Amino acid sequence: MKNKAKFIVVEGLEGAGKSTAINYIYDLLLELGITNVQHTREPGGTLISEEIRRLFKKEFEGENLTAISEVLLIFSARSQLIESVIRPCLNEGIWILADRHNLSTIAYQGGGRNIPIQEIKSIQRMVCKNLEPDLTIFLDVSPEIGLSRARLRSKLDRIEKEDIKFFNKVRSTYRNEINELNHDVILIDSNKELDIVKQEIKQKLFQWFKNTKG
Repeated sequence: MKNKAKFIVVEGLEGAGKSTAINYIYDLLLELGITNVQHTREPGGTLISEEIRRLFKKEFEGENLTAISEVLLIFSARSQLIESVIRPCLNEGIWILADRHNLSTIAYQGGGRNIPIQEIKSIQRMVCKNLEPDLTIFLDVSPEIGLSRARLRSKLDRIEKEDIKFFNKVRSTYRNEINELNHDVILIDSNKELDIVKQEIKQKLFQWFKNTKG
């Protein structure tokens, strides 16, 4: 029996190595014989969602984006992505490999911005309905290491400029919420050297694939 298409999400703080991991995971899926894979990112992934991403990232002189506005922008972009890309692809047997999803919103806007998590989950239920990832790969990095990497790679965006206290709350919320997820989770220590991180991703992803095959 042919496997149904899977929805895989990669999560983590800035500097956790998500982009590198996603490219590597894509190659691993090819190695496993999965050639029909669509990459997405959040916020973004469609023409409309990318415009929302641009607005979300932008800094406006004299006005700050409120925490509630952040949440609503994210879910607006997510709704477009789900209905335009994710559901159609999964229905056609195309795997989804995503850079962020709901867990990011809970961690950043719930943990970081102090919006009640149950309120975020209420919006999530309306937008996502019964859609959940089959697998979340969480790249766990300390804020100190992650932000030092982020500063080296490019100019910091609006979110990346938050203080260390913000990112400590985000990381703590990530780790707490992982235990509440109703799907498979792979936890990766992303503080380590890249070769070691890749080795751990490969081992755990291949084991997950073996366990879910059939």
